[in-house]
Amino acid sequence: MSKLKKVILSALLLAVLIILSRFISIKTQVLVISLSFIPIMMSSIWLGPKYSTIIAGLGDLIGAILFPFGPYFPGFTISSAFSGLIYGIFLYNKGKKFESNKKFILRLILSSLIVLGIVNIFINSFWINLLYGKAYFAVLASRVVTQIIMLPIQVIVIFAIEKFTRPFLEKYLYTEEVTEND
Repeated sequence: MSKLKKVILSALLLAVLIILSRFISIKTQVLVISLSFIPIMMSSIWLGPKYSTIIAGLGDLIGAILFPFGPYFPGFTISSAFSGLIYGIFLYNKGKKFESNKKFILRLILSSLIVLGIVNIFINSFWINLLYGKAYFAVLASRVVTQIIMLPIQVIVIFAIEKFTRPFLEKYLYTEEVTEND
């Protein structure tokens, strides 16, 4: 995929991320339920860890500046970027040839477990504790339930989207342009 295609796709995914995270989500001080994982995980699959880290970090930063729903805290931006990095390392399709569904689902489950378990439960609970002074273990307990619910949702949604978009990617993104010289 050309660098221009990667930049354009990154910009589109960043815009979708901001819309999903800031406008189409359920937010409380302790919990956020949203579909913002979709553009981050898709950028991980299509563009790799470098782009997904940047998209996830910028998505949180720009969203917090333009459409805040609480005080800005850089810890959440770091967590978002770290999530993008983890997804990118596990999910990036390095070549044009797509792998088997079983192998992809295994990598999808493993990356989701790491992000949901370590980043969303432990690290983000720590940030909430630091920011709002809420009891760490009380926040942790409420977040565990949400993340357990989100795991199968993430795996099913991302697998379905990846499976649906695969033919389009092969046709439009992974083909090299043919230019004619006059």
